[in-house]
Amino acid sequence: MLAMLSTRPAVRRCAGASALTLALLGAGLPAAAADRPQPDLSRFYRQKAVWGACEGPDMPKDLQCAKVTVPLDYARPGAGTLDLALARYRATGKTSQGSVLLNFGGPGGAGISELASGGRQFMDLTNGYDVVTFDPRGVGRSSPVSCGEGSEEASLATEEHTDIGHPQALFKQLRQAADLCARNSGPVLPHIGTINASRDMDVIRQALGDSKLNYLGFSYGTRLGAVYAAQFPGKVGRITLDGVDTLTESLAEQGVAGAEGQQTALDDFLDWCTTDIGCPFGQDRRMAGDGVVRLVRSLDENPVPTGFGGSLSGQDLVGAIGQALYSKELWPSLERALVSLVEDGDARRVLAFSTGGVALPGDRRRTDGGLVDAEDVPADNLSSALMAINCADDPDRPTAARLAKDLTDLRSAYDQASPVFGRYRLTQLLMCYGRPKGTDFIRDRVKNVHSAKMLLVGTRGDPATPYRWTEETARRLGSSAVVLDNKGEGHTGYSSSKCVHRKVNDFLLYGTLPPGGGSCPADAPADRLTSDGSG
Repeated sequence: MLAMLSTRPAVRRCAGASALTLALLGAGLPAAAADRPQPDLSRFYRQKAVWGACEGPDMPKDLQCAKVTVPLDYARPGAGTLDLALARYRATGKTSQGSVLLNFGGPGGAGISELASGGRQFMDLTNGYDVVTFDPRGVGRSSPVSCGEGSEEASLATEEHTDIGHPQALFKQLRQAADLCARNSGPVLPHIGTINASRDMDVIRQALGDSKLNYLGFSYGTRLGAVYAAQFPGKVGRITLDGVDTLTESLAEQGVAGAEGQQTALDDFLDWCTTDIGCPFGQDRRMAGDGVVRLVRSLDENPVPTGFGGSLSGQDLVGAIGQALYSKELWPSLERALVSLVEDGDARRVLAFSTGGVALPGDRRRTDGGLVDAEDVPADNLSSALMAINCADDPDRPTAARLAKDLTDLRSAYDQASPVFGRYRLTQLLMCYGRPKGTDFIRDRVKNVHSAKMLLVGTRGDPATPYRWTEETARRLGSSAVVLDNKGEGHTGYSSSKCVHRKVNDFLLYGTLPPGGGSCPADAPADRLTSDGSG
């Protein structure tokens, strides 16, 4: 799940694929291939980032931009290259410790735009570091993937699919959608995924002039950081992973965990909402939960026109609510959006929590590996990259017959996990269908990492990455992992908990780790806003 560190809505986890992402190549090679002759990557490791002003009207004046070139295929570094977009805020402290690299999650989240809009919360880190981020391969300005016009149909069919006993028509649509993604994404698609993104991060590390990688990764960014530590254990500096992703669970297991987490977050929201006379579901807590279920079912049967030529279904509402639950700061806005929907039939505020889109008309993307202009990034890049990267990292490709059986067999488990989010999450099982098999490296080889200490932050009330994933990943990584237990709510802790923020900064800036990992208390509940948005 994407960790949106501002108060903008987050996106849900989906899937996509690539069979070639586990090209066993160069430095950071899986151990089984360590004795094979390695391609020469020296020209990429000789680069130095050259910084200049960032182009674009929304770019802060003190944000600088650069690019780093990486091989398209690490097995064949002479077969093509990609440029990766970088951005940084310069260190302001008297003593510079080099750089700290940020990844905001997703997968598919563009780092440059996020740092430009929400980077001020990282200014404490400039006391010791240049604060740097990047658009990973296939994302943002770095050879963005796209599924093109027409792929949205299959996505909508998946989300709104109800006849799970006869899904063959849907499987055909999904295969067609996968073919569209392959045709529209260009040569980067077979080489997308976390294995190669981790390799890219090591090239970036060297281009920044750092002997070790200092890193702060959120949500999916924790998967990326863990893979880096496994591939380059000797290059690990101070690494913090916040909102820790699973390294082992299948899509089916992740879907149930996601439904449970989002249901818990919804229950917490309703506990808060029903203390207010203006709560659209009333003040009876039990009836409020039933009211949400009835609203979703009603909208699935009779969607509300949106005023944009479309409509809002119950599953659309579920997706919007799920995104709003990523942060307690969004609870007042979610309450007002639901009031508008329930009392006035006005879906505009609910739609503000939705993400997505279709590709831009025409094809102004570059296929030579160079950076694209920000205005030419396809509107569906986030969702397309999210699918492609998640499926490139997933080795499971059940047959259509097995998927059809799983949809039937697992429905009760999903409904039990959440009467609101269960059906929505069940469709996650289908997202890799029709795409090449992904790598098994993460599931099989990212474990027992012998590196410098890494700080893992788990939040008890996280709707996207449950706390048990933090514990499981820490056990898997071994003695190098130290867990910080955040007792609060919301997805990730750095932006929502002052305690977490301080402890993470202490580790990154000074190397100070809490004894035994330590813990942080839950912060105060969200302030309720008046109808005009004032406090």
